[in-house]
Amino acid sequence: MALSAADLQKRHELEGAPDPFPSLSQHTPARPRTQHTPPLDTESEVAFPTLASAVPAASAPSSSAWGSATGPRIKSAIPKAPVFTDSFTLSAIDLSNSGKDGKPASLGEVIKQVIAKYKVKIEASANQKARQTTFHVKAESQKELDKAKRSLMALLSPVVTLVINAPASTIASIIGPKGATLKQIRDQTSVRVDIPRRDPAALNGNGHPNGTTNGKDDDDEDEEPTVPVTLVGPQPLAYEAQAMLKQIISSKTSKSTQRVRDIPVHILPFIVVRKALFLAAAQSGTVNLALNSAAREITASGDREAVVTVVESIRQTIETFKASLTSVKLSLPKKQHRLLIGPDADAVMAKSNCAVVVEESGNEVTVWGQSSDLPAGLGAAITQANSQHIHEITLPGPTTFSKQLATYLKRIQYAKTVKGKHPAVDIYLPSPEATSQSLSIELVGPQADVDVVVREFSKLIGDLTGGTKEIDVDWLLHRVIIGKNGKKLKQFHEAHNVQVYFPNESLESSHVLLVYDPLTSAVSPSPDEKKKHLDDVAKEILKWARDAADVKTEVISVEKRWHESVVGNGGTTLNAIIGEDTTLSIKVGSEAADPSTEDVILVRGVSEDVDRAVKEILKIVEDAKNDEIVNSHSTEFDVDKEYVGRIVGSQGSGVNKLRDQLGVKVDVSDDVDEKEKEGGKKKKVVHQKSRITGRKENVEEAKKRILAQIDRLADETSEILKIPAQYHSSLIGQSGKYAIRLEEKYSVKITFPRQSSENGEGKTREQLKPDEVLVKGGKKGVAGAKSELLDAAEFEKESNNVLKFTVPTRSVARILGRGGATINDIKDDTDAQIDIEKGSEDNGTTTAITVRGTKKAVAAAKAAIIAISDQIAEEISASVPVESRFHRSIIGAGGQGLKELIAKCGGPADPKLQAGLIRFPRQGELSIEVRIHGEPQLVGKLKAELEQIVATLRDRVIVAVDIPAPQHRALIGRGGQHLNDLQAKFDVQIQFPGSRSYNQVGEPENLADLSEVDPANLVKVSGSRAACEKAVAELKVYSALFICLSSLNFGPVTEGPTSTVTVPLKYHHAISQQGSFFRTLRTFGVQVDHSSQPQTSGVPTRPPPEARIDDADTSSGEPEWEIVSNYQDAEEGDSIWTLRARDQAGLDKAENLVKEAIANAGRMSHVGFLTMPDRSTFPRIVGVKGSNVARLRNETGADITVSRENSTIVIIGKFYVHRVCILFFK
Repeated sequence: MALSAADLQKRHELEGAPDPFPSLSQHTPARPRTQHTPPLDTESEVAFPTLASAVPAASAPSSSAWGSATGPRIKSAIPKAPVFTDSFTLSAIDLSNSGKDGKPASLGEVIKQVIAKYKVKIEASANQKARQTTFHVKAESQKELDKAKRSLMALLSPVVTLVINAPASTIASIIGPKGATLKQIRDQTSVRVDIPRRDPAALNGNGHPNGTTNGKDDDDEDEEPTVPVTLVGPQPLAYEAQAMLKQIISSKTSKSTQRVRDIPVHILPFIVVRKALFLAAAQSGTVNLALNSAAREITASGDREAVVTVVESIRQTIETFKASLTSVKLSLPKKQHRLLIGPDADAVMAKSNCAVVVEESGNEVTVWGQSSDLPAGLGAAITQANSQHIHEITLPGPTTFSKQLATYLKRIQYAKTVKGKHPAVDIYLPSPEATSQSLSIELVGPQADVDVVVREFSKLIGDLTGGTKEIDVDWLLHRVIIGKNGKKLKQFHEAHNVQVYFPNESLESSHVLLVYDPLTSAVSPSPDEKKKHLDDVAKEILKWARDAADVKTEVISVEKRWHESVVGNGGTTLNAIIGEDTTLSIKVGSEAADPSTEDVILVRGVSEDVDRAVKEILKIVEDAKNDEIVNSHSTEFDVDKEYVGRIVGSQGSGVNKLRDQLGVKVDVSDDVDEKEKEGGKKKKVVHQKSRITGRKENVEEAKKRILAQIDRLADETSEILKIPAQYHSSLIGQSGKYAIRLEEKYSVKITFPRQSSENGEGKTREQLKPDEVLVKGGKKGVAGAKSELLDAAEFEKESNNVLKFTVPTRSVARILGRGGATINDIKDDTDAQIDIEKGSEDNGTTTAITVRGTKKAVAAAKAAIIAISDQIAEEISASVPVESRFHRSIIGAGGQGLKELIAKCGGPADPKLQAGLIRFPRQGELSIEVRIHGEPQLVGKLKAELEQIVATLRDRVIVAVDIPAPQHRALIGRGGQHLNDLQAKFDVQIQFPGSRSYNQVGEPENLADLSEVDPANLVKVSGSRAACEKAVAELKVYSALFICLSSLNFGPVTEGPTSTVTVPLKYHHAISQQGSFFRTLRTFGVQVDHSSQPQTSGVPTRPPPEARIDDADTSSGEPEWEIVSNYQDAEEGDSIWTLRARDQAGLDKAENLVKEAIANAGRMSHVGFLTMPDRSTFPRIVGVKGSNVARLRNETGADITVSRENSTIVIIGKFYVHRVCILFFK
């Protein structure tokens, strides 16, 4: 037993309450109750019982649908509930269009109709107060749900008509390829979209884009014309279609520009002051407003919708002011009008809310505004007109002289000069081209300032009187004269104090102005002197004009219809005739100023250029006449409408190609002609007329090509090939070169699918699956391309084998090699493609490698990689603490020490494999750990060897030995050979006094035992104790041997010249420059013996920083700079330097060099200490092989010492050594 909602109301005494679920089959009006009914409680379980479970009852089918224990239940009539639901609300229901035979249907009938058609469930709920009806639609599929919803809306909604003004450029996007977009909108919304046919008059022929549109110039910035698009359909669906169209329009033209033109001159000021209000009307959109006062127009540009809103607001405001503004006229002297324009008029508007309009002729001024504002506007206008003093000066006559003065004042920018000297004064100069008999200058400003300017101007006019002259030189010769005699024109001012002013070439004026410059100090007050100089200059210029060339004028009779050929597109042909450097004037038609006819062309200029131009013009006219005869041939033929788009091409590319290659014009008419195709079945074919115009031979060739293209299109077929997606990239090739080659070879179009990120469907125009390739073209071409594509795919299957395997992550670096060298070698040797994944697998222990190529290449590449991987056994790491002072000794020059150490321990000889075995801490790092990483056996050997080397270095001692200075050279030997042999023999380092590293080695431990020995005789030996003792003993033996030989006269008995120089001890280190000075003296053959040497270090120590216990920590990581006086703690006393030379010339050079060094040391008055945060910047400061320090020494003359023990750099020089510090910072 099924109960309707009305029956339920009766049972529960709710008769008369609104039916929340009206019957779908019939309309049952509720009977009014006679007694008061309380408000309906929609939450009541009694009024609205809960629906029953979908589980079928176990009792017999005839049992009651009502339960007794748990309240009323309604048995479900649908075994499975719909899973797709949607709701929508209609505010107005129109049933007039849903009936038959002109009779409207009821709501229930409409709902029944939709339910039966789309197999859905619909529930309707009406809200009487809001006059709205809500529909709940349920369906088993989303597709049926959408169809039912749109059908219901179409049947119940009123039909409306909407119009969208779409920019003409967006119509193609709205229609879409072959009307696809427009069809989609129509199918989705069931709304009729009407787009009017394009206006043939607005285009230059269908498919022929040659020529201009609408007759407008290219630089015209008018807003784009719009096309009204009409939408007719049910209200909600029409609005949906409208939104879809607006979205297309906005995506194509999100920006727009519109103009409000011809704003009445008296309303424009009221519009300008309301700019902020108009911009506010744009709301969230962006709009820029630009004012063109001269044209009385406002340009709005920005977001399209915002621009439309703003422009409409401006136009409404203009209409409002047209109806509400009134005016009153005021008569004021003409000179006071200047004070009522521009910013002054804005001031009147700001004070009185009235606009002032100045008449161009007469003395009247009009004040516009609201009636209540006009009294204040009149007062403000009068006040503003009298706010400044105005002085008018009439230029002295005659008229010719007045115009000369006006020209001169304009050329020297006199108004700008006056404004610079007197900012409060505005000066208005007359135009030299004015036709009035008298010319006047107006000065506006405070009277005191104006009077000063008047006096200055009067003096200038007095100096100019008798100082101007005008000569006539044909304007066509001006450029020639200036080009040939530019330097001489400048010399006129130096020799004659005369300035020459040629008029602007665009004026075509022949008047050249000569002015005796009144602004120079060399000016002469004598009129005769002025006249003499002006005459001399005029005579010279006229002579140049006669010598330049002869000018002539020639008039050619040319019919007006050929003028366009002579001028060319945009004047291009005329410009080519005139040339870049020639002086020609060509006037065409009415510009030739011949009142009798326009069929003339006037040519004027240098005779040679005129003859050439006339000849070229006549040839162009003759060619144009011949072209008209030759190109007048045309032919017409029919083209099937389905082929027109392919023939015309995208944006006319097809017909443009014919035009460029054959010089023909192709027009396709919009007119269609339907005919029945002959054959087995009658089929209507739509034709369009095509017309080709041009030379007969070219027209026939163009028609032949078009017909051949039509035949190819008629023969066109397409075929879809099944090719797995992984081979597509190989078939396409780099930049599509393989696919393009096939397309050109077989004249086909090959389309591969482009994968989208959402569902994998192809994004091409054709709906292709990922493993499909479309080949389209002629039957023969498609067959050939298909065969080659399939063969290529088979080859790719054979050669595109993919193998993926893993290797230990620790071996990846060795497989790659330095800079990828190893993996690239494998690729080159095997012709395989190898990809090593960045991420690792199995918790970082293994890394995946993918190899692609032929089976042979893949196998070879894998074998090579596995071979390298197998070589990498389980690697370990170890560390050895090594003090930073030993690093350089262990590494050796160019890393040679490390290479020898690795080779000694049986390590690899390949530098690529040696890299990374031993790693020393970088400069600036606090750690002293040297890390060793590699195979366990090799790491153990390297560690033991390193520890032994470090132990040896730690056992290093420094001892001194007394060797007389004259024996040092013999012990060192030629080129240091003997010294190197000694050092290698005992594994020690030996430093002789004067060497660069002598003072850096440190103090000998036996220095106290040798305190009486001359420092110049102390030789330092460093190394292990045992080695040092052997080396010292060897040195003493050599020393004793030299003494013995000397006593037996085996050594040289002759001595060269000697000399002594007294050197202050405090200057010793500054002069020696760490031994480089003595090496320089040796190049002269001079040896130096010292009577004594300073006991203190050559590098001054940094003074201790001053600090208090309560000072905050101010360390900021920035370099510190301190400067102190030099020699303040230096030793007093002198040292006698004995210079021994081979000859007198070398001795003289050495003496002079020592004296210069003493003088230079005396000038090194200060010491600077530059302390860096750490030593990490030292390599950049020192430069390659000390190049930066050497450059700074040469530039500043300072002595620079870079410490090896700490981060302080010592700079010794003049007081300006702080400049060296700045250079270091940079």
